[in-house]
Amino acid sequence: MKTIYKKLLFLFLILPFSAFAQTISGVVMDAASNQPLPGVNVIVKGANKSTTTDFDGKFQLGGLNNGDVVQFSFIGYTAQEVKYSGQKSLSISLVEEANQLQEVVVQVGYGNVKKKDATGSVATLGAKDFNKGTVVTAENLLNGKVAGVSVNTSGAPGSGSEIRIRGGSSLLASNDPLIVIDGLPISNSGASGSTSVLSSLNPNDIESFTVLKDASATAIYGSRASNGVLIITTKRGQKKLTVDYNFQYGSGKRFNTVDVFSADAYRELIAGVYDDNGNLLTPGIGTPNQIQKLGNANTNWQEEIYRRTDFVDNNISIKGELFNRIPTRFS
Repeated sequence: MKTIYKKLLFLFLILPFSAFAQTISGVVMDAASNQPLPGVNVIVKGANKSTTTDFDGKFQLGGLNNGDVVQFSFIGYTAQEVKYSGQKSLSISLVEEANQLQEVVVQVGYGNVKKKDATGSVATLGAKDFNKGTVVTAENLLNGKVAGVSVNTSGAPGSGSEIRIRGGSSLLASNDPLIVIDGLPISNSGASGSTSVLSSLNPNDIESFTVLKDASATAIYGSRASNGVLIITTKRGQKKLTVDYNFQYGSGKRFNTVDVFSADAYRELIAGVYDDNGNLLTPGIGTPNQIQKLGNANTNWQEEIYRRTDFVDNNISIKGELFNRIPTRFS
């Protein structure tokens, strides 16, 4: 008897809640063909309630309250929302979403080609993908940004960078890729006195990089492209006048020095150690000729060589209709 009372009490408790939470059912169809759409997502926005349509496009969703927004979404169709106000059933027609996809066009060789039609391995790097911060030479913009392309430096001050596309392929010949700037192939030997081939190119003037990685590039540029091709496109003027200004400041300071002998300690090592009376206590390792050249200077050469370094880089570029007839840029 007590069990019956408990069940009746539980039923009376849940009746008020069931009066507020409602269930809705319906079907989702294609607006053009009137065919049912299976797998359509039916969710209540802002609540953890969802379901999907079955093979016949039918659905059933419970736990709804007045004012809930039910959303119907499916890939390739425009999402549709319905505000629930006590409806028992719904018939939803979804309209196909017409998106006009833009073709990705890359510069390959002496012309442009759609990326999906390119037969070789091509990677394109735009201005928004470049490395940020202090960029000294143009090749530093793509360091670590393109798979299979490595940019290495020796670490020496002012040294150039070594570009390798998919590693080296020759023991004796050059492994440098062919560099093409605005359609003009550049000699890999570079200008005399420059740190790299690209040292004369302002990084702020570069619009994009296109990397041809495989041997198919030799069909365009010949044997010079056997190590890959790096195509650089620079910025050009547009109808709208734009002014770009770039400012960079940096500072360098020495934190550690090489632990070496002082001048007096070095003289003692070469000439030996004497007491106040001129008696030799510890013989040196130097010859008489070396001892005569020691002198008495006490210069700390590391203090003389190393100093704080500051640099400021200002770059301004003006592009626009007024300058379209001028072949050069101001930078």
